[in-house]
This record gives sequence, structure tokens and C-alpha cells, in this order.
Amino acid sequence: MGVDPESRFEEIYASSYRLLLGYALRRCPDPDDAADVVAETFLIAWRRIEEVPKGDEARLWLYGVARKVLANHRRGELRHARRTAALRAELAATPLAAEPTGADFTAMGQVFRALPGDDRELLALVAWERLSPGQIAKVLGVSSNVVRVRLFRARRRFARGLAGAGIDHSHTVAFEGSQP
Repeated sequence: MGVDPESRFEEIYASSYRLLLGYALRRCPDPDDAADVVAETFLIAWRRIEEVPKGDEARLWLYGVARKVLANHRRGELRHARRTAALRAELAATPLAAEPTGADFTAMGQVFRALPGDDRELLALVAWERLSPGQIAKVLGVSSNVVRVRLFRARRRFARGLAGAGIDHSHTVAFEGSQP
């Protein structure tokens, strides 16, 4: 009678883990990536335990799997780098995403930036995304009433900040209204 799959896997793991980790560490610049490669290699071995050869051939089989996992990992990193570069280029060309330095902010922008993060988020969802309190409630996972109260307070703090900066905020309609 043969060894059960779990015991066989544990034996393969115990005899090969350090060797595979060394293999991956020598090929990955980031130790976390190496750990991921080893983990995925052993996951494949677990799923395909019946296909893993006996004896020393198991270690060689694992090296082959690790090599393929590494190749997939590198391809994934390359795809990610390309997508990131394309997104950065797209964002750089988008005036909405351009973030000026602190000195370039308008006085109103400086007041807005000084608000607590939750206030900024609420006001931005109303003004920039044109969401209603009901829609914001869905985004935040709270009730519409909670949003209305928080929005009232955020608007009040923003108005106080604007007044404190000597800014006439009677023209800040975007923060006052919202779409139904």
C-alpha cells in the first residue's frame, strides 16, 4: 500500500522547500516575490501530487514547475509595468489628475485641503462626481440620513474655512447642490 497524498506532499515539502526557496531567491529581486513563487510551486505540487515523480525526480519536477511559475510571474510583472506606464502617461495628459504644488493652490483649494479627509470626500462626491446623498450613501455603505447630516456639517466647516480665509463663497454652487 502506498503513502497517502498528504504524507507524500509533506515529505516532498520538507526535503525540497529550502532548495526551492534558494532557487527563487537567486532569481527574484524581491524576497516576497520569491516566497510567492515557492508557495505557488508547492500549491501546484499539492494539486498534482499524483503526477509528482518519486524520489529525487520530485525535486527536479519542482524546479521545472518553479521555473514556469517564475516565467509567469515575470510576464505578469511586465504586463503590470506596461499598464502602469500607460496609465501614468494617460493621467499626465489629463488636466483633472494634475496636482499642483501647495503654492499653486488657489485660496479655496487651500481651504478645501485643510478640511478633514471625510469632509473632503463627501464634498468631492457631491461637487466632482455629482452624486446625490442617496448615491453617496450607497458608496459609503451608510444611510441617506447619515450622509445628509455629515454633508451639512462638512459644508458648514468648508463655509467657515472660506469665510476665515476672506473668500466670498456665495458662488460655490457645486458644493451646495447635488443632483437627484
